[in-house]
Amino acid sequence: MSTMKPIKVGLLGIGTVGVGVWEVLGRNQEEITRRAGRGIVIARVADKDTERAKKVTGGKVAVTGDANEVVTDPNIDIVIELIGGYGVARDLVLKAIANGKHVVTANKALLATHGNEIFAAAQKAGVMVAFEAAVAGGIPIIKALREGLTANRIEWIAGIINGTSNFILSTMRDKGLSFAEVLAQAQKLGYAEADPTFDIEGIDAAHKLTIMSAIAFGIPMQFDRAYTEGISRLTREDIRYAEELGYRIKLLGITKRSRVGDVDGIELRVHPTLIPAKRLIANVEGVMNAVLVNGDAVGATLYYGAGAGSLPTASAVVADLVDITRLHTADPEHRVPHLAFQPDQLAAIRILPMDEVTTSYYLRMRVVDRPGVLADITRILADGQISIDAMVQKEPSEGEEQVDIIMLTHATPEKAINAAITRIEGLPVVTGTVTRIRLEELK
Repeated sequence: MSTMKPIKVGLLGIGTVGVGVWEVLGRNQEEITRRAGRGIVIARVADKDTERAKKVTGGKVAVTGDANEVVTDPNIDIVIELIGGYGVARDLVLKAIANGKHVVTANKALLATHGNEIFAAAQKAGVMVAFEAAVAGGIPIIKALREGLTANRIEWIAGIINGTSNFILSTMRDKGLSFAEVLAQAQKLGYAEADPTFDIEGIDAAHKLTIMSAIAFGIPMQFDRAYTEGISRLTREDIRYAEELGYRIKLLGITKRSRVGDVDGIELRVHPTLIPAKRLIANVEGVMNAVLVNGDAVGATLYYGAGAGSLPTASAVVADLVDITRLHTADPEHRVPHLAFQPDQLAAIRILPMDEVTTSYYLRMRVVDRPGVLADITRILADGQISIDAMVQKEPSEGEEQVDIIMLTHATPEKAINAAITRIEGLPVVTGTVTRIRLEELK
């Protein structure tokens, strides 16, 4: 065994993930030491609930209610931040860096909003900020992008990176239930928070996508430019119709290189998406996560696993601890840069507004069942230079005057489809609004 003295860790927050980190470090201490070259021990824990923290740690370490004591403790080498949010967490992380400590965090909201500032501070202080656990829980996607695929020009990434919304969509499809029914079920099972906004409106996925996009393309974090659209308006009808056409609906985070005219851009968008049911990623169900990465040399690679939970996320946190421990003595110039590209080499490619994105679409409209209706609709689409790939007209129910028409379009700029939808909704024979869901072949 190594004769070096163990590296000392301060843990901020011993909730779900914190408990997992405590457990994994304890359980696998021997293997972790063999891999890291020296022991890794949690020396101090900060948590508001000091009683619970003492119970979890069995009185084996010093517990404090004040996280500031941990980030300024001269004996601590690495600080793990598991508090969440971006107020207090930002101050503590910056304070830890200023005190010369490496940081491991699972906080995607913090990095997506303040990552640029945090990485700049770490760079200046010569310390590392590791964040594998911030994206897709136990799946080592950050490492894959930063190191495994570093020979590639990444073309695009598409990921199911929010377990709550994936569970809701899987269950709606499986049981034919409405969004509201399944959300209530997810809350009962503890998969969804009492206030599920971050998950169901795509904000959590956008935080994670922002981080992956920065690493894939060597651009600064730009969460405020991400387009987000959630799943709360999806109906079981649309899920069923998509299925009939050979597609599944998933909430995807998509980031890709794009050219509009002769200008390079990056797409950064989270929204419900139809994908062919035969794709592997279309069959990722329940709370599982999966990320599909397309590189110019390697082609498509898929990373699948538990995107949340105590032990899977702890697996990523502890892997970061081992990484830092191995590199702790390496001079900062020889470490993998935070965003995979050298800090002075980040590109200023712009994030495209959604208007300028081109993709295919699923459109559903409810119309009065009478001759000439279809001709009016197709004329509007033709005027907008939108070509139709497939179309289904449903039979009206007994005694009903209205039918659903479903269309799949070929690739079309978002601006054109929005203009066409406005015109279609203006037709007297169309009732209510047109449902529009984007479609990606993911080839």
